[in-house]
Amino acid sequence: MTAPACRSCGTPLTRTLVDLGKTPLANSYVPPEEAATPDEYYPLHARVCETCFLVQVDDVVPPEAIFRDYAYFSSFSAGWVEHARKYAEQAISKFDLGPDDLIAEVASNDGYLLQHFVKAGLPVLGIDPALDAAEAARERGVRTETEFFGHDSATKLRGTYGAASVIAANNVLAHVPDINDFVSGFSALMAEDGVASFEFPHILNLLEKVQFDTIYHEHFSYLSLHAVEKCFERHGLRVFNVEELPTHGGSLRVWACHSASTRQAESGLEAIRQKEADFGIATTTTYDGFPAKVDAIKSGLLAFLAKAKSDGKTVAGYGAAAKGNTLLNYSGVTSNDISFVVDANPMKQNTLLPGSRIPVHGPDALSERKPDYVLILPWNIAEEVATSMSHISDWGGRFAVAVPKLTILP
Repeated sequence: MTAPACRSCGTPLTRTLVDLGKTPLANSYVPPEEAATPDEYYPLHARVCETCFLVQVDDVVPPEAIFRDYAYFSSFSAGWVEHARKYAEQAISKFDLGPDDLIAEVASNDGYLLQHFVKAGLPVLGIDPALDAAEAARERGVRTETEFFGHDSATKLRGTYGAASVIAANNVLAHVPDINDFVSGFSALMAEDGVASFEFPHILNLLEKVQFDTIYHEHFSYLSLHAVEKCFERHGLRVFNVEELPTHGGSLRVWACHSASTRQAESGLEAIRQKEADFGIATTTTYDGFPAKVDAIKSGLLAFLAKAKSDGKTVAGYGAAAKGNTLLNYSGVTSNDISFVVDANPMKQNTLLPGSRIPVHGPDALSERKPDYVLILPWNIAEEVATSMSHISDWGGRFAVAVPKLTILP
């Protein structure tokens, strides 16, 4: 069998990071009326490119099957909306943006970010293929085009709206199967003196903290600065600064400009280059031994659930997150182990989780059913959840997280 090729540089992929078997799409929530219809399962195999060191899953699901009807709405996380507000404030100040500057966002979702630029009186353009999210953005006054972004669509959008002074791309670079066409779109849409920012979870944290549950079909790539710079160079883009962020378990915000730009490199760029070099991000042995660490997390979770059951305790989940679905499905957890999950997003409520088929309810279900433990599946917002839902202590309830190891929160 011929090895798949790296989606960035084309090198045959012969090294495995981890093979998670076959799982359903992590965001394919099941309506109750389809409860008797089996899930579709797809291979979930993460591989390492030994040339550019892009980590990636096999390309087995077309993006149209994932992102046209996408249940994730950014605005349901108050912390993420605040993160977006600070970004807008910083960008307006740093780049001296005014009413003649077009601010674009690729994967603009429900307008969670661009709404802040609208409030500041700047023209905006959201670009997102998810129909429901785009409609929610328009209701916020965020002009939005429902497109898959790439070179052709970027060229068309520039012809209609003009060049963009700033293009934001938060947590989308990992979500595109054709990363070369996607990145070339930024070269096409960005003004000559413009900038683009890309936020993505840093694979250094995935490896170091065993964040294997962030691996799912919707995430085609797992990114380092090293791999991103190799890809950007191919398409006339140059990284000039990098910021480390606490979001999504530890992310990078990479700032890029046209290669010909006179913009000077800033200190954050060399700092992250050095951090990755020290970690060995471009060394094949760095990626060895990951499956055993993944299995240790699985064992810890199953031991916790088995003990809770033997002690007569009930366990619920918080957050119908994609990462939670990877964790639950790889571990073989079902509604026999976790009776229900709650989520603030009405689009996910009254559905079943893919694979595990655990029912999803609104947050009020916690007070109604008073579980002994609440497993926070989106561990990246565990602090926010524990603070906002602290009333579970009224009946002696405790929060837990499973990654990087099973921990009962104080």
